[in-house]
Amino acid sequence: MWRAICNNDATADGQFFYGVTSTGIFCRPSCHSRLPKRANVRLFNNADDALAAGFRPCKRCRPTGTIVAASEWVQTIKQIIEQHYAEPLTLSELAQRAHGAPFYLHHVFQQQTGQTPMAYLRLIRLAHARDLLTTTDQPIATIASACGFQSAAYFSTQFKQAYRQTPRQFRQQC
Repeated sequence: MWRAICNNDATADGQFFYGVTSTGIFCRPSCHSRLPKRANVRLFNNADDALAAGFRPCKRCRPTGTIVAASEWVQTIKQIIEQHYAEPLTLSELAQRAHGAPFYLHHVFQQQTGQTPMAYLRLIRLAHARDLLTTTDQPIATIASACGFQSAAYFSTQFKQAYRQTPRQFRQQC
């Protein structure tokens, strides 16, 4: 079964389904989404078993044969962002993890939320940074890195745009 998943074997479709615990999504063996870590894979005899275990159908391969609702997919995208905000997360990487195409993901997310996925990622990163500024004595550069910002200077610029003060000024007021 693992070989079928690795090779996107269409002949194995219908024989089993696999769920990825890190994303909460389940797929057909032929799905062309990114290969998950083997330790994160759960196997199911049918789609109903995967649904009963709490997995959502893949937007790309549609293992249930139905289209995933946009609102449900956006919730999945938000979860991915909230769990992986500290990592380098591009639109392409996010689309891979959410089992969709980058342009379509961007379009649906913005349509459903009124903001782009990258703007939402920025808000999540800034919220975590703000929490760390108030609850720890970590240096600003360490906080910037821990929250997924490329550099302390970029973090300071983004923070000042969002909160109208630098991280240092914010920390001194708290």
